[in-house]
Amino acid sequence: MITSPAQALPFGSASAPLLILDLANNHNGSVAHGKAIIDSAAEALSDIPFPAAIKFQYRNLDTLIHPDHQGNHDFKYIKRFEETRITDEEYLELVEHSRARGFLVACTPFDELSVQKVVDHGFDIIKVASACATDWPLLTEVVKHNMPTIVSTGGLDVHNTDRVAAFLTKRIDQLALMHCVAVYPTPDSELALNRIDMLKTRYKDVAIGYSTHEDPTNVVAGGLALAKGAQIMERHIGLEAEGMAVNNYSSQAHELTAWAQRLHEASVMLAGMDSVSYYNETERESVRALRRGVYARGHISAQEEIADDDVVFQIPVFDGQLTANEWSKLEHKVAASAISAGEMLSTQNVSISDTDAVVSRIIERSKLHFESAGVIIPNRSAVELSHHYGIEKFDEFGIVMVTVVNREYCKKVIGVFPGQTNPEHVHKKKEETFVCLSGTLVVKLGDAEHTLNPGDILTVEVGTPHSFTSPDGAVFEEISSTHYVNDSFYTDESINSNNDRKTKISVWSLAE
Repeated sequence: MITSPAQALPFGSASAPLLILDLANNHNGSVAHGKAIIDSAAEALSDIPFPAAIKFQYRNLDTLIHPDHQGNHDFKYIKRFEETRITDEEYLELVEHSRARGFLVACTPFDELSVQKVVDHGFDIIKVASACATDWPLLTEVVKHNMPTIVSTGGLDVHNTDRVAAFLTKRIDQLALMHCVAVYPTPDSELALNRIDMLKTRYKDVAIGYSTHEDPTNVVAGGLALAKGAQIMERHIGLEAEGMAVNNYSSQAHELTAWAQRLHEASVMLAGMDSVSYYNETERESVRALRRGVYARGHISAQEEIADDDVVFQIPVFDGQLTANEWSKLEHKVAASAISAGEMLSTQNVSISDTDAVVSRIIERSKLHFESAGVIIPNRSAVELSHHYGIEKFDEFGIVMVTVVNREYCKKVIGVFPGQTNPEHVHKKKEETFVCLSGTLVVKLGDAEHTLNPGDILTVEVGTPHSFTSPDGAVFEEISSTHYVNDSFYTDESINSNNDRKTKISVWSLAE
């Protein structure tokens, strides 16, 4: 039988994962049909001893959709959402029906008003969709309530996943991250299940789950995800009825039963017991289409500072438009040209800058980067960020460097983020030895290229031109003779003449 809410752990375990059954819009605007789906799910899981939750999706459509596009069914999501609209009272009826059938209840809100409804309606779990995982205005509202929170990471690279984890782990007591591929349905070759390994290694203090969008007949992927340590398994559910088809990534009762039985078998076998560079362009486009665009609430004059109250976050979103996911309270925004009421905001008509916010985010990412490599930074170490071509290009060119000891001998710990490069340079006084601790470090010594994996060692002799990069993010030790401040000479003279290419910080605090 389904584990009752009183017995259920917040986020399950390898032996008893929490099942999230996403009703989404499959109720088709009918309470009766919604109840029928819930009943069929209850019957399908009647012999499965796992905690399970029915998940709803809340959207305050009157404010979420831009007034000019309400009723505009050229946008498939607007059409779907408007055609399946039900009232708050009807949602509450479905929530109570779910509880009566022994389920926990979870909900995904897509705007701030819906977050408050999730709280008011007494849900057990709040779920943040992939499209909203970096929707900072929405996340700011979510953390106010400190509910058990699950966040899907579909379409997020490791940089943005770090940002989300850093923000939420400090504000949410019970947090989970879900590996998710936001392609509907997801081909087996694109499930990227190894990414669960990366999430578990990198984010040790949160539960990790798997949100499934594969073909409903696929009963293998769930067991593999469970074997990799997923504690939460999410699957869409539906029910065929007259005039109501089921989409090709939602499970009907017989498919749900088969899936859950395979999970149960896997959990019995597991009793007692990545890819950082993952990228899917189709998924990113799919996620972006569901994000909220930034629109002017009223007229904004050229060169006017733009406050949060001057904008609204609404769908649809267009190419080049700023989204709620890119709207940070830490950044300074100024209208580059006059913006009319209701007009979308973009990088063409808005200038955004805030170096302190950028440095702060880099620091939070750096902490996670070193922690994921198992590196402990000693107290009072000197930490500095190198940004050879400016802080705005840090993700392309730069490193995080921690000087642990600098006497006649020197030890540094250096972090390189995925895709980041430290440009070619020479040292005229010191010799260095690199010891790779985590990730892949690609070092060029003159014309020769060396690939270092954890445990590999490479020496850079005095006067040897060298540069390094990492495709997946690396941490390494640099052991050398004494470090001299003015002993790095870059091949690109513009770097040598840049007096602002380093930012020194106290250990994991704001820049000095």
